[in-house]
Amino acid sequence: MDWTQAAYRYDGSFSGFLTCVFYSYAEREEPMTFIGPEDGRLSLWPEREVEASRELALRVYRALSRLGPEGRRIVVHGFLTCLEEKEVQLWRYLRLGFAQGRGFCRNLAHPLVAALDKAVYHAEHEAHMYKGFVRFSEQEGLLLAEIEPKNRVLPLLRVHFCQRFPQECFAIYDRTHREALFHQRGQWAIVPLEDFRLAAPGQTEREYRQLWRKFYDTIAIQERYNPKCRMTHMPKRYWGTMTEFQTGPAEPGRKELQA
Repeated sequence: MDWTQAAYRYDGSFSGFLTCVFYSYAEREEPMTFIGPEDGRLSLWPEREVEASRELALRVYRALSRLGPEGRRIVVHGFLTCLEEKEVQLWRYLRLGFAQGRGFCRNLAHPLVAALDKAVYHAEHEAHMYKGFVRFSEQEGLLLAEIEPKNRVLPLLRVHFCQRFPQECFAIYDRTHREALFHQRGQWAIVPLEDFRLAAPGQTEREYRQLWRKFYDTIAIQERYNPKCRMTHMPKRYWGTMTEFQTGPAEPGRKELQA
């Protein structure tokens, strides 16, 4: 029996995507595109509206064990990437993986496997970089930070920061994907957040920032100033949310603020 081509409209969540996978097999449909809640595209294929189901999503998630640990990681982390048409790519990966077994997931000679492996590496590497590049500011007893990643890295950063600050109340806001990780003494949540703006730093916070910049300048070796080398280890796209690169009171001689 041939598979019917269709467009799937869903809520954009991972649970919703797995529910779409379930219905694609149940209805013998091949999703040609996935349309999220903010996607205004018109489809040339018949549309199926899919409501996320925790029960059906769990059934599909348990089936990921057939792909092995590596295959499951590619699917779970692949959904967090900025890969174009990632849902279609992941659905095709799942169909071939379920049909051929976990050996398919290790076949980097296959263009689909190679593309997803590269995208997942990019997302995981970006999350690793943010473990060192996130900068918190204290406001009314809360630690607040902003990031601007290409991939949805908050789920990958959650374990690191929740374990590092188990007793702290903190929030990390993702400007790109408009969502935030909130943590409060052992409890956490990642929730959509349309707008998030840090208040102007108070006197104590300004003093801490000044101390941090002073430390940053003190340990610098001016004779070895090498901006190209710096951007290799600290890409410039991260600078916009890092304290040591924030413009403040005039500080002569701070070359990095002008880079």
